[in-house]
Amino acid sequence: MSNLETVIIETSQAIKQSVIWLHGLGADGHDFAPIVPELNMPNTRFIFPHAPHQPITMNNGYEMRAWYDLYGLTLQTKQDEAGMRTMQKEIESLINNEVKQGIPANRIVLAGFSQGGAMAFFTGLRYPERLAGILALSTYVSLKEKLADEASLANRDIPIFMAHGTFDNVITLDTCKVSRDLLADLGYAIEWHEYPMPHSVCAEEIADISHFLKQVFCAE
Repeated sequence: MSNLETVIIETSQAIKQSVIWLHGLGADGHDFAPIVPELNMPNTRFIFPHAPHQPITMNNGYEMRAWYDLYGLTLQTKQDEAGMRTMQKEIESLINNEVKQGIPANRIVLAGFSQGGAMAFFTGLRYPERLAGILALSTYVSLKEKLADEASLANRDIPIFMAHGTFDNVITLDTCKVSRDLLADLGYAIEWHEYPMPHSVCAEEIADISHFLKQVFCAE
């Protein structure tokens, strides 16, 4: 069992698939819950876990909800590998809990925004069973140099939705494109979207997410 507290929304019975959605730095599991009705996804369990509180080095040690510590947002910044691996196990426990409830791994999407998106990549690309897809919003691939060796063969062809704002000044579009190109070079198929927005989400993006989810859950 995962130690993470969660917000759970079930759209209608019977539940046939699950989306585990990870929030960004300093937010919590309630952050993306309001968009569930806009996605128009019946028979779906949405799980929004709360990251634990921890001090963030980049923010002068201020404590906030975070999946791992952050030292900066440049490509050269030190990364909290130990923190990522700890949270990877917690997120895998959330996936395993869905499987125990009768939802096969290939009916589970891992989604995340910003730091949560980085954890969706980190966990989903390493998960040993085939998942339905990865939704990566305004984010990046962490520990890039280790992915090729650690990636799961089961998820080499997993559908990946990547989206970014052209006006994002938190995680820049160029930073995100480095991750996109790395994944493409490793042979992953990316559905890439850009929107005229800052570090956020927009209505057009939500419509595209809904379309992606319907696609991956229908592709059995």
